[in-house]
Amino acid sequence: MVESLENEITVNVLFFGAARDAVGQSEIELALPPASTLEFAFKRLLERFPDLNRFGRSLLFAVNQEYATPDRILAAGNELALFPPVSGGHSETSKAPEPSARKQSFFELTTAPIEVGAVARRVVLPECGATVTLDGYAREWTRGRRTLYLVYEAYEPMAQRELERLGQQALARFDIAHIGIVHRTGKLEIGETSVAIAVSAPHRRAAFEACEWAIRELKRTVPIWKKEVFEDGEVWVEGEADRATENDISQPQS
Repeated sequence: MVESLENEITVNVLFFGAARDAVGQSEIELALPPASTLEFAFKRLLERFPDLNRFGRSLLFAVNQEYATPDRILAAGNELALFPPVSGGHSETSKAPEPSARKQSFFELTTAPIEVGAVARRVVLPECGATVTLDGYAREWTRGRRTLYLVYEAYEPMAQRELERLGQQALARFDIAHIGIVHRTGKLEIGETSVAIAVSAPHRRAAFEACEWAIRELKRTVPIWKKEVFEDGEVWVEGEADRATENDISQPQS
């Protein structure tokens, strides 16, 4: 996009999860003065969509598919994403992942059913002595309420980058050979796999540790949201923003 007027810039704003429900649309264009900060843009959005106030300070922000802080200066044509915390918060602002020399690793989003065995076989190599696989699937009961089905939504370009970054960190942190992560989006019936993680390593302990760390980090940092649809209603499952890094954007006084 280009500047809409001589003294304005235009940014594209995307809304996800419960934030999209509060706004009533998934994408808008927002005109701002040049050199506006993310904080200023958010205050403009609150004026336009007051229902966003119900999230308090928990909403997270990304600019051009990377987590951003309130003092980030926006430029014409930037893509600004606004969303609730993912399953368990978010991490420090991240950079794009570096290319991995271990080509057997893979990180994918899919709308198709996941075959966990096939995911595991992709990381099995002769030099490895163990493969650990996690199969996360849709459960039927949550806190005494019967779930009919789940819906997963992702900010796909950013989710792909975050999955790759997570994989690079796992390879650097643990004595493992390869890691593969496949996450499904869209509607899932009870019992269907939502995420599969497979880790191969020379020794089993490192594979177990890396697999557990990977699912925990995925739920903290990758912009994927889950809606649970019950017999008597539905709810977006949201985590809590990491207090050390949450977006401290003041709300207007009522």
